[in-house]
Amino acid sequence: MTADIQEEKRSPRERPRLALFDLDHTLLPLDSDHSWGVFTATLGWTDPVEFNRRNDEFFAHYRAGTLDIHDYVRFATDAVRLRGAEAAAAAHERFMAEVITPAILPAARALVERHRAAGDELVIVTATNAFVTRPIADALGIAELIAVDLVRDESGWITGAIDGIPSAREGKVARMQAWLAARGWDWGDVEATFYSDSLNDLALLERVDHPVATNPDPRLRALATERGWPILDLFSQADA
Repeated sequence: MTADIQEEKRSPRERPRLALFDLDHTLLPLDSDHSWGVFTATLGWTDPVEFNRRNDEFFAHYRAGTLDIHDYVRFATDAVRLRGAEAAAAAHERFMAEVITPAILPAARALVERHRAAGDELVIVTATNAFVTRPIADALGIAELIAVDLVRDESGWITGAIDGIPSAREGKVARMQAWLAARGWDWGDVEATFYSDSLNDLALLERVDHPVATNPDPRLRALATERGWPILDLFSQADA
């Protein structure tokens, strides 16, 4: 009887439920990092032609799964680093108002709120840096954010380098493992659902209990179809 009770306590129904969300092209119908770069170019912080050329080049590498994230983060944060914290904060406030808030569509909000109403722990797990994504997570009402952390200098401002393991590709699994460990959990202690659009996130999709291909790129759509994973075309819904 004791063994039966212990087994019952380990039942998936009794485990804390996690709803993990990729951000770009999953909860947002755009890439926030790429869009931030375009936005700062319109402010005159960079040469728009050269910056947008390189930004598009890095984005193509990301979609192909060949991105050197350390090179990209140095490139993507250079202009904002040089402008300083005050100018960066003001620019990001405009970015939120003009670009991000209009892009947070009803279907995405409804998905988040459905998990919140069910009592699930909500976590955004993104390969975009925390400077760009923390205000976006706040706008979605999601306190737990796993993003690319940035090294800060003695003044507290970013240096352009990545601090610790970047939350990209297999790094998302490592960062989630650390997040779980900090709460005294392992993967077997929770029931996790992960929403992602990209085959770049395959490692975490394979690690969770419930992978959901969300607005998937062609490679992920094909794999999800082959494996029988749910496919959610969030932004084709009528209320989007």
